[in-house]
Amino acid sequence: MYQIVAKKSLNPTVTQMEIYAPFVAKKARPGQFIILRVDEDGERIPLTIAGYDREKGTVTIIFQIVGAGTERLNHKKEKDYISDFVGPLGKPTHTEGLKKVCVVGGGVGCAIALPVARALHEQGAEVTSIVGFRNKDLVILEEEFKACSKDFYMMTDDGSYGRQGNVCVPLKELLEQGEAFDEVITIGPLIMMKFVCAATKEFGVKTIASMNPIMIDGTGMCGGCRLTVGGEMKFACVDGPEFDGHLIDFDEAMSRSRMYSEFELHEREDTCNLFKKEVE
Repeated sequence: MYQIVAKKSLNPTVTQMEIYAPFVAKKARPGQFIILRVDEDGERIPLTIAGYDREKGTVTIIFQIVGAGTERLNHKKEKDYISDFVGPLGKPTHTEGLKKVCVVGGGVGCAIALPVARALHEQGAEVTSIVGFRNKDLVILEEEFKACSKDFYMMTDDGSYGRQGNVCVPLKELLEQGEAFDEVITIGPLIMMKFVCAATKEFGVKTIASMNPIMIDGTGMCGGCRLTVGGEMKFACVDGPEFDGHLIDFDEAMSRSRMYSEFELHEREDTCNLFKKEVE
């Protein structure tokens, strides 16, 4: 059993938890993920590691409440326990040797992008961070990004905070101005990453995309995270979750990611109704 030592809401649909898992914290690196189960009957939920404290033995996770599993997880309180917390899994982000990097995050994907930006900053790299959200109410981790970034750009779709537009707007402006990034690392919704990769391809800038959003089981056995990279079949959970963004078939990945959306919606509704009955 793994104890929730801290919990806070980052916005109406996103929650941050700090889990006591010393063996995971000891080996965790940016870009890797864990698999958890809320209880013995719960589904397996793969979540990218948002942070870790080796001394305290804790791992930070940030999740969006989208299905039955994350709904159950969000009902847990500080000092409660969850059944399973396995990791670290997946290949860590390659940061060695990078001197100037642009990190592009969107929505809850910013929780995955932050530890990467921090790791780059700590190794002395010059980090430019571009983050995007639908509106002001959904903004998370702004100060944390600013602390590890030389330049920081906040974008919102409706212009309610920062600058109006998507993350590709400042990215293209920087590239057109001659910014020479060693690499662009993008993490967020699939459609966002698709256009980020299309923008950087024009300038020949190496771009790494995290395919964490399409993972389901996290072991490679379910096949839900199967994708095509450079004409070859890969699995996001065991071969990634990060790949060369210019080689990913994003259209195929987006089609696959929608396969379980209706099922997840019904499962979450059933779970919400269950909790309502328990309260009543």
